[in-house]
Amino acid sequence: MIEPGSLRATSDAYDTVAARYAQQFTDTLRDRPVERALLAAFAELVRAGGNEEVADLGCGPGHITTHLRSLGLRPFGVDASTAMIELAREANPDLRFEVGSMAALDIADGALGGLLSRSSIIHTPPRELPAVIAEFARVLTPGGHLLISCFATDDPSIPTQSFDHLVVTAYRWSPDRLAGLLRDVGVREVARVLCEPKPTDKRQFQELQLLAAKSVL
Repeated sequence: MIEPGSLRATSDAYDTVAARYAQQFTDTLRDRPVERALLAAFAELVRAGGNEEVADLGCGPGHITTHLRSLGLRPFGVDASTAMIELAREANPDLRFEVGSMAALDIADGALGGLLSRSSIIHTPPRELPAVIAEFARVLTPGGHLLISCFATDDPSIPTQSFDHLVVTAYRWSPDRLAGLLRDVGVREVARVLCEPKPTDKRQFQELQLLAAKSVL
């Protein structure tokens, strides 16, 4: 069950920092060659499926949405923060951005060839994440691809770990647990990458990139 209070707290918190966030994270892919390669692979798989429409969930100010377009996709962005969406629309008037909840997407069943969730699940309380993952699966077409990222737990046997975040409480996930949640709703793991933190990173957490595909019935 999704509790409106947790979503509201997150959206309100990001409304407060939206302008600073947009300025600070305009070029987050510049020093991330592995993630750029994964995004390129994701885009290639989506294009091969014949449905290039992709949702960038938790899109923030829209900088990754524009990158997806450069990869030959037809992306649109969704974010719970009204302020973030306003910034995204201002910066990218030719792209579509909508205020919305990952737990209740205004998207038809099976409409998307791809879905990107780039660190957008980190503020979702563990008890609510299965419903969010089920919503991801609902909007993907059979054979459609999902690329999801988050911080990984220190111990793979620990399903989740909370940590302090500058904006609002966040969570790390066991790669196996997250892959299991996807498998429960018919989305099979294709590949996973665990990226080690740089010595200069503020958070010394591994980052999980999980590529998956919705099963074809």
